[in-house]
Amino acid sequence: MQKWYQIFHRSTGLSPYVWVIFYIFPFYFIFRSSSTVHVVFGTLMILAFFGCYVLSFVSKGWWLYFWTSIQILISLAMTLIFGYVYFALFVAFFIGNIHHRVGFVTLYTIHLVTTMVTVNYEYVTQDPVMITQIPFVLISLIAVILLPVTTYYRNKRGKLEVQLEDANKRISELVKLEERQRIARDLHDTLGQKLSLIGLKSDLAGRLISTDPAQAQSEINDVRQTARNALKEVRDMVTQMRGTRLEDEMFRIKQILKAAEIEFVIAGDPILSNTSLLVENVLSMCLKEAVTNVVKHSGATVCSIVIESSATELTMKIIDNGIGIQTDSALVRGSGLRGMKERLEFVNGSMEIASGIDPGTKVIIKVPNAVKHPDKEVII
Repeated sequence: MQKWYQIFHRSTGLSPYVWVIFYIFPFYFIFRSSSTVHVVFGTLMILAFFGCYVLSFVSKGWWLYFWTSIQILISLAMTLIFGYVYFALFVAFFIGNIHHRVGFVTLYTIHLVTTMVTVNYEYVTQDPVMITQIPFVLISLIAVILLPVTTYYRNKRGKLEVQLEDANKRISELVKLEERQRIARDLHDTLGQKLSLIGLKSDLAGRLISTDPAQAQSEINDVRQTARNALKEVRDMVTQMRGTRLEDEMFRIKQILKAAEIEFVIAGDPILSNTSLLVENVLSMCLKEAVTNVVKHSGATVCSIVIESSATELTMKIIDNGIGIQTDSALVRGSGLRGMKERLEFVNGSMEIASGIDPGTKVIIKVPNAVKHPDKEVII
């Protein structure tokens, strides 16, 4: 058995309790009858339905289907004896909250068919109570058809949203773990080696300071230079970890192209107001790689960068008038462009290379736009 606060799926909330309020309506139909037997029988049926309704929500396995079947039978009896078809709405609501697909389809089919048959039988036999409430009965039948399906798929969508939220959390944790591992590798490959070298040279200078002061001074100079290089690499690493804005990267791109004597043309606004820092950092790295390829391999005289932004997507085009590249060339298969594609796939982006139709090459990068949440960004 579940605890009382675990009875209902979070997508249903207090809805089952609200439905119970409508239990006052059967009494109107029951007390219209002058027969004491009918009044007693109808009251017992209402109480039995209420008990089965509660037990259905707190039961699991076959007991759930058993209590639901009893509800369907009571609903049919109330329709045939008192013309009260509205219990079918309660059953329809509950069936929609069944998560097992086969159980849902089975009970939905049984409930729909039996309700339709019972209502049609009442009209064929000219039940006066049923005939006087034709509009309400039609509304109830429509609800019996639609309510279980809409409730079922609403719950299914809620479950998928929870799974998606959990998956995003796991991805975020994996990104953090990968970032820590990358930092550890960088520290080991750069700072660790240089600190080891500083230690060795310091020991050597200590031994030479009395026998060969000149050589000791040379070693001390090497230690000083190595320490400066290590400090520079640490600063570069920290700068890279902070991420790069596209507008900052654009300034460096302009300097690179100017040094390579390539004309720089930009269209669009590099200040992105509707793009997350993670996506902007990926764009900056891809732009840097693409422009580096232009400088090294294209032989171009002009490089244009076009930025087009919409509510859902941002497109960035890097266009040059160089010699172009073949789609099966070693450059396309190289680690640089492959790394760009991998980074873009991580943020649900894409990259396309167009070459051979017009002079030069066009690299088209597309990423989804999203409202920024700076406090929750993860930089890669």
